[in-house]
Amino acid sequence: MSSKRSIAVIVGSVATLLTVLGSASTATITGGLLQVGTDLTYPPYDYMDASNTPSGFDVEFMKAISKAAGLEPKFLDTRFENLIIGVSGDKFDVIASALYVKPERAQQVDFIPYMKTGVSIAGSVRAASRPETPEDLCGLKVSSIKAAAWIANLQELSRTTCAAKGFGPIDVREFPTSPEATQALLSGGVDAQMEDSAVLQQAVAATSGKIAILSKAPLYPVVVGLGFKKGNTGLKKTISDALEKLKADGSYDALLAKYNVSRASDDEFKHAVGASK
Repeated sequence: MSSKRSIAVIVGSVATLLTVLGSASTATITGGLLQVGTDLTYPPYDYMDASNTPSGFDVEFMKAISKAAGLEPKFLDTRFENLIIGVSGDKFDVIASALYVKPERAQQVDFIPYMKTGVSIAGSVRAASRPETPEDLCGLKVSSIKAAAWIANLQELSRTTCAAKGFGPIDVREFPTSPEATQALLSGGVDAQMEDSAVLQQAVAATSGKIAILSKAPLYPVVVGLGFKKGNTGLKKTISDALEKLKADGSYDALLAKYNVSRASDDEFKHAVGASK
């Protein structure tokens, strides 16, 4: 085979491969199936109910979105730290898993904002230590779900405020799931847990009041977004159009009210991704 023909064959093969790869990320959508990556260990947003069926805010939201878009949702249980890797590698089409919008994440995935929430601090009701603010966590062991957005806040606080005041650092212990982080609190392995406010409220109920929310107001208010593979503009538009339908018929606001969360403004989203107003 001549060198020119060899090059032509290689170029043709690469072009075919790129075509296949390019269609792979939209194949499920073409077939009417929307594959949703979500960590189903995170009530009340994402969890398996008593009948082993995906439930929670994100599940209800994506079912409504899918219906408005004429698609059928399929929920793929994925641990939180693997969600961005999964959507980027075409393991599923969209992340719907209480994914906080952060500038570094906006460099990895494209976002559609869909709610706003905050975090709280919880402690054992029998513990002597009762931290109410992030500054109160200096010198304490704090559990958290792995790769949570607020960990960076605690690490920065530990480097600056805690050090400046001569207190010990904040020792953040990361766990694969939020229930495991709560179990560490119950067992005395940590002094406090930092978690999304609604998730902690659920944990208080699930532990029959053995833990309590100690912070007085939501901390580190954040925007939450659906995550898409970078450049998947077609799917993003499909989902965005479906969301506008839910806003128009009132079902979106009704779902937000049901879970005691709120809309994020355009300016809040721009700030969350690190963009100028």
